[in-house]
Amino acid sequence: MRDSRFYKDRPTDGFEEKIVQVNRVSKKTKGGNKIGFSVLTVVGDKKGKVGVGLGKGPDISGAIRKGVLLGKKHVIDIPIINGTIPFEFTIKLGAAKVMLKPAPRGSGVIAGGAVRSVVSLAGIENISSKVLGTKNQASNVYAAIEALKRLTERYHKNNRIRSKK
Repeated sequence: MRDSRFYKDRPTDGFEEKIVQVNRVSKKTKGGNKIGFSVLTVVGDKKGKVGVGLGKGPDISGAIRKGVLLGKKHVIDIPIINGTIPFEFTIKLGAAKVMLKPAPRGSGVIAGGAVRSVVSLAGIENISSKVLGTKNQASNVYAAIEALKRLTERYHKNNRIRSKK
């Protein structure tokens, strides 16, 4: 977390950011190698909103800035009930397979590095997860975001059906 006294000119909108992955990419061109960076960032307000962005640029600071902006642009809202998710959800997205399970109060966040950054910035306090399949952090982050998005859709769909009865 950044110290606020060094960033007085920056407005705070309640979002925290976490860098998951930094890649140095190189492209062969006629004049020589062109070097750039891609940065995968996760942003969240720890109150049920989380987003992910992949920023690319010639320097790391510009790539981080772009990743944070993209993450804030693609924020999703997640239902959090008693500090955890409403029900278990498993998703397979490409090579990544991610399982998210609600956990009892006091158990904390039991998750691997990539999924942990997503669920902790979302504000989920108690969750158990398992990453099956690939070890690629970017794929696992995107799978976790997609799982939370589909979990939200199913939760709202079930609540609409119950309220009509």
